[in-house]
Amino acid sequence: MSFLSQPALRALTPELKAWFDSDIGRELLEAETALVSRVLPTLFGYHLLQIGVDSRVCLYDESPVRNKFRVLPAVELGIGENSVIADNSDLPFEQNSIDVVILHHTLDFAQSPHQVLREAARVLRPGGHLVVVGFNPASLWGFYRRFKGKKPPVPWNGHFIGHRRLSDWFQLLELTELKRRSEYYTVPFESEKWRHRFRRCERWGRSAFKDRGAFTLMLARKDVAGVTPIIEERGRNRLLNLPIAEPSVRGQISESR
Repeated sequence: MSFLSQPALRALTPELKAWFDSDIGRELLEAETALVSRVLPTLFGYHLLQIGVDSRVCLYDESPVRNKFRVLPAVELGIGENSVIADNSDLPFEQNSIDVVILHHTLDFAQSPHQVLREAARVLRPGGHLVVVGFNPASLWGFYRRFKGKKPPVPWNGHFIGHRRLSDWFQLLELTELKRRSEYYTVPFESEKWRHRFRRCERWGRSAFKDRGAFTLMLARKDVAGVTPIIEERGRNRLLNLPIAEPSVRGQISESR
């Protein structure tokens, strides 16, 4: 399987923001936020990193992790002090320095999705957790995407990476899949009128096709043989600094298998 060629994320950002501002975009984001909020309270550590496609989206409010950071592709007005401007495929963090990494549609709109996943795995601590949220190709949205032409608009130009492909990548990167959930069974129509007409299909899809929602959340843990995960010590005050990148050379891995 080959991926559609993607422009740099900063070039796609205005279109992605406009789509997430639409009615259907907001509905999807609400469903994603609700699902992520049920997972994060069980993941602990000192550092959390969110890598996404819209600087306004914050998914980690329910996380108990103390230090939370976001990676953005470019400087924007209103970004917080916890924002880091960097390329998703070359993160400026030390190896094994982050406890929780969230990828919000990052792989869908990456020029090299495997390299982005490789970087997320590199900075993740042994025993740390990776949360991947992305469009589900095995859904009505994935089927609808096939009819959008050779140059589809946002978000249909996303990669829509399937579960089997991601599972293979996880194994290569020593990531163990722990959980997979799918949500948002609404038909992929921009018109609120037509979405309302098909609300019955949403209830039917939720009960009959649990893995066929518009998006999928996958939770994985970094398991490295011979390394003991760091367990958070409660009740102690610590001065924590943002991990600093160290020089390294990382090879590229082919995205086609």
